Amino acid sequence: DKWCMCVRLAPSGQNLNYNKMKTYSIEYLRIRKNIMKERISKIFEEHSNIIRSVSENFADDIIEVSELIVDAYKKNKKVLIAGNGGSASDAQHIATELVNKLAKKSKALSAIALTADSAVVTAWANDEGFVKIFERQIEAHGNKGDVFIAITTSGNSENLIHAVNKANERDLVTIGLLGRNGGKLKGLCKHEIIVPGNHVARIQEAHEVIYHIICELVEEEFL
Repeated sequence: DKWCMCVRLAPSGQNLNYNKMKTYSIEYLRIRKNIMKERISKIFEEHSNIIRSVSENFADDIIEVSELIVDAYKKNKKVLIAGNGGSASDAQHIATELVNKLAKKSKALSAIALTADSAVVTAWANDEGFVKIFERQIEAHGNKGDVFIAITTSGNSENLIHAVNKANERDLVTIGLLGRNGGKLKGLCKHEIIVPGNHVARIQEAHEVIYHIICELVEEEFL
């Protein structure tokens, strides 16, 4: 790779001895580093822009969702969370912050990530199909007044659509943490926050900021 760049940088027809090759190799590394720094700067700029957009457009929604969760906990209800892939990790992250703590030691709050029980998930996926793995757990654990948070960057996850429909049927408070244009889930949840943009990583980063804020606001009510 470095040798190819040396050849491209060298003047046409010039023979490369060791010292010249070393010079061009250093130049290649300098150029490559500058390109990488420009890319990193662009990523940070994209991140900042999307976080700013969420702050400007969804602060009221974040407050509303936080208050809904607080109200549920005051009524001895629980929070269920689900997602796929990186959003599955987010589901477990949220449950961890609520059950344990985010910033301050507060009352233990009941939260279950429907992604965490591998035996339940794989058994039902194997026997009945992957699209019903969360719906089944909503049927098992979800009761009227509980909160269900569905996390998806596309809004098109079939298993989450089934889960939200089941949660609405059982009169849970449904919250969608979505991305892009909201996808097929748009309008199905009783409350939704749709992070704009098409870059999955940037949407996931915004989701994390949002649910950290929600968890922090909820935690403060139970110190």
